[in-house]
Amino acid sequence: MTTPEPEPAPQDAGLRTRLVDAGVDLVSREGAGALTLREIARRAGVSHGAPRRHFPTHLELLSAIAHRGFTDLAARVNALRGDGSTDDPRGQLTRLGDAYLRFALENAGMYELMFRHDLLESGHLRLRDTSLPLFGVLVELVGRVRPDADARAVAAALWANLHGIAQLWRWGSLQLVTGADDFAPLLRTALDAHLGPEDGR
Repeated sequence: MTTPEPEPAPQDAGLRTRLVDAGVDLVSREGAGALTLREIARRAGVSHGAPRRHFPTHLELLSAIAHRGFTDLAARVNALRGDGSTDDPRGQLTRLGDAYLRFALENAGMYELMFRHDLLESGHLRLRDTSLPLFGVLVELVGRVRPDADARAVAAALWANLHGIAQLWRWGSLQLVTGADDFAPLLRTALDAHLGPEDGR
């Protein structure tokens, strides 16, 4: 039988939150590459060794920052699903795809951090417990649109497509090759490619 760890003192919990807050602000302003322990500590107003009290490794602090991103994305998805809309599954997928792309483009540094393989593989803060349910929403909706197909495989291919659109749009590559100034037509095309054309189109 293991003894539960004592609750952190209020000032310790406050410092942990302050460090994560500083990291979230830093990644939003300067990107994932700026997330050094020293710079996060400086912005939190503590010594460069202070983060080690709560985050023994740099990876654990980065995971805590990425967890905020997944929580934000999950809140957006849940808000869309719980807003009383009567959209059919295809309509919900369109709105979720739009929300995903907007999140990626509005939070480029955080988005890059969230999908770092080493963070997801590390197991810190059980990031997969936050990210996999989001994928589960996609699988469920795809399954309702394509009951004939392997919903998990189709959802994975659609997600990969959306991820690629987000990255290439952020770099300006898609605007260059398509002349588009809005990603909505690309989103519709991706949905058509993986789900089949909408009825009547």
